[in-house]
Amino acid sequence: MTRWGLIPASASVLLLTGCMVGPKYTKPDTPLAPAFKETSEPQAGDAWKMAQPSDGVLRKKWWETYDDTKLNELENQVEPANQTVKIAEANFRQARTAIRFNRSAEAPTIGTSPSIASIRASANQPYLPPGAASNGTGDFTLPLDLSYEIDLWGRIRRSVTAARESAQASAADLATVLLSIHAEVAIDYFEIRSADAQEKLLNDTVSAYQEALELTQNRFQGGVAPKSDVAQAQTQLDAARVLASDIRIQRAQYEHALAILLGLPPAKFSLPESPLNAHTPTLPDSPVSLPAQLLERRPDIAAAERRMAAANEQIGIAKAAYYPTLDLSAAVGLEGTSLLNWFNWPSRLWAVGPSLSETLFDAGRRRATTEAAQASYNGTVATYRQTALNAFQEVEDNLVVLNVLNTEASQQHEATDAAEESLRLFQNRYTGGVDTYLQVVTSQTTALANERNDIDILRRRLDSSVLLVKALGGGWDVSDLPRL
Repeated sequence: MTRWGLIPASASVLLLTGCMVGPKYTKPDTPLAPAFKETSEPQAGDAWKMAQPSDGVLRKKWWETYDDTKLNELENQVEPANQTVKIAEANFRQARTAIRFNRSAEAPTIGTSPSIASIRASANQPYLPPGAASNGTGDFTLPLDLSYEIDLWGRIRRSVTAARESAQASAADLATVLLSIHAEVAIDYFEIRSADAQEKLLNDTVSAYQEALELTQNRFQGGVAPKSDVAQAQTQLDAARVLASDIRIQRAQYEHALAILLGLPPAKFSLPESPLNAHTPTLPDSPVSLPAQLLERRPDIAAAERRMAAANEQIGIAKAAYYPTLDLSAAVGLEGTSLLNWFNWPSRLWAVGPSLSETLFDAGRRRATTEAAQASYNGTVATYRQTALNAFQEVEDNLVVLNVLNTEASQQHEATDAAEESLRLFQNRYTGGVDTYLQVVTSQTTALANERNDIDILRRRLDSSVLLVKALGGGWDVSDLPRL
């Protein structure tokens, strides 16, 4: 081919390499509501609010909004120590290397295989003419081979794109793991603080019941109270001691779980006691965005969307198998019969040329591969939509919990105050000989139950606020995905 003939041929190849078969990716829609249902009637003092344009999004280190120094210290230990985070980070690095692997097909592959051999041809071969038979010769070869697949139909480009999208999905998985671990650390921390508050309340109750027992014993010895009052006071005291002992199990288990999240064996981790009542974390305001914005702020939704995009590329890759494959091969090198003439100019060799290959019959293999890729894509679409629906549910669930618990907390404070006042009245009436000790026991039980419920509601509010932050994405945004 002349030099001028190469120009249109090269232009044709460049035009062909711009072709891509298969569907163009378009993000499918997902069921949306104009707003979250549970934000329609906010109550005063709720730990959430509708986000305004000036509010922005949650802070990246959202746990700092609880204004708890110890919690901040624990959260900062998660990323360098948690083993689940390390697994997710390793998975991301592995997925990122797949981009380089697939991108390497965009460039030619060049190799060499030097060889030195002594060759003797058989004298009995049917040489024509017979005088061409050789008693042997040397073969010294130094080749340089080049092979390059011209990406006519976009198979290679789609492979690179699919690898990039899969790596972005893996990065979103890492963000999801980090968000989950940070949320679990906060919840376990608040559970421990709640257990501390419960234990302090029960220890104080044991002390109060001990005094009540001594009072009934004195009254019995003075002939004022019957033996049954002493038995009732003793029973109430023993029951409170059992509750105080049992709460230590719960605290120990949460402390062990927290140690594992921080990458430590439980034997090497201990959290000092600090009851919620003495150190109550601040319930932060969590700006609640619209459902459509949540799609951009949840890393698990972003991961599902990126996998959906990668699955779409696989359809194009499968369709490209229906079309011919064009390969360009070239070889240059030196070949001689001895070291003396190996590197001489006449020993040079070269070969170059394209080859076109097309499968004419495969008994439906390509069709099955294409249908499988389409089915896989349909599955990722359903996964994406289901992930979004689950996210909407998590936000709604925690909004309603915080909304109801806010009202319930006020009601419980009133009930606790009333129960404590009732207990004081019955204790005074018993001391004055007006009522039996049964009334005191009943009021003690009621007061203790309300006081414990007060602490438990605070714990549930803290846990739900953490879960709401997690449901809202924890300050993550789709723009945080790496540009690979």
